[in-house]
Amino acid sequence: MTHRGPLSGIRVLDLTTMVMGPYCTQMMADMGADVIKVEPPAGDDTRYVSAGPEHGMGGVFANVNRGKRSVVLDLRTPDGKAALRALTERCDVFVHSMRAKAIARLGFAYADVAALNPSAVYTNCYGYGRRGPYADLAAYDDTIQAECGIPSVQERLTGEAGYVGTIMADKVAGLTALYATTAALFHRERTGEGQEVEIAMFETMAAFMLVEHAGAALFQPPLGPAGYPRAVAPNRRPYRTKDGYLSALVYNDKQWAAFVGAVRPAWAGEHFATLARRAARIDEVYALLAETFRERTTEAWLDLLRSLDIPAAPVRTLDDLLDDPHLAETGFFETVRSPYGDVRFPGPPAWFSRTPGRVAGPAPRLGADTRDVLDALGRF
Repeated sequence: MTHRGPLSGIRVLDLTTMVMGPYCTQMMADMGADVIKVEPPAGDDTRYVSAGPEHGMGGVFANVNRGKRSVVLDLRTPDGKAALRALTERCDVFVHSMRAKAIARLGFAYADVAALNPSAVYTNCYGYGRRGPYADLAAYDDTIQAECGIPSVQERLTGEAGYVGTIMADKVAGLTALYATTAALFHRERTGEGQEVEIAMFETMAAFMLVEHAGAALFQPPLGPAGYPRAVAPNRRPYRTKDGYLSALVYNDKQWAAFVGAVRPAWAGEHFATLARRAARIDEVYALLAETFRERTTEAWLDLLRSLDIPAAPVRTLDDLLDDPHLAETGFFETVRSPYGDVRFPGPPAWFSRTPGRVAGPAPRLGADTRDVLDALGRF
């Protein structure tokens, strides 16, 4: 399946595994890039970590590797390395997720790749940046969440340290690798220069968490401890209603005045009348709202809050998301035929008026494209 997405004509050599790197290159494939996934003989481990229609086609793998071509190369052998060098000469982007010493031992560090293809954008997907003392440590999503403070923040919310229920570090770092790589491609478009890009999960998530949580500690000298009080207020949670749960944020002064005017809670008054006053007592505000929301059904609250233009939503499950009427109406899901059956993918969330992205195709079986890709090189 081919299409004229915004990255049409770009060839990506993808030596990444698990989620961070593959998520980056999956989005590039959906935007039209030709992504060649280079796998070892055993395949990417993610092929085997979740249920799928056949061995080696787990759901996580199928989603983050859709639309790619799979080439099996044993990079421990001279022939495997020779084939990868030949592919490197013809790529626009070289992406890997090995630690720095490992990729260097194979002979494909940036200097090696630049000698073969000086215009290539070379993206390193690391756990930790190479310039710090953690550079050689192994990293996974859980350990990066721990390093960047997420379990600590969860403890302030729930009383017990915990991870968030999604592999946030992997996906945020993958998104960061995407924008960094495309920014380097934009520079190359203007100058012809390739360059090396480094994305580290730890640094990415430290920046992500400190957007709001740096707070008063941002200034020198610090004006207070790090942390965004609203986000870590213990009573910040979905509100229980008469028959379920509701998410609502009565936040700015216009929304607050509309809510108080319509509901007229006995506890409202001048002490909560402005955003600054509410922010100073945010956990108390959440607790009072929680008592108020218990008085009506979820549907009754949704009708009222939406009529007042106050953000509100029911608390749904992941299965509900798959059947969401808005996503269905916007064509968010795309069903793709594959050798292992039909697959219903969540489509690209970005919209382009002239070069729309689309699901690039199904994920490849291990090594399915090895012969075609190597034959096209004319050497193997």
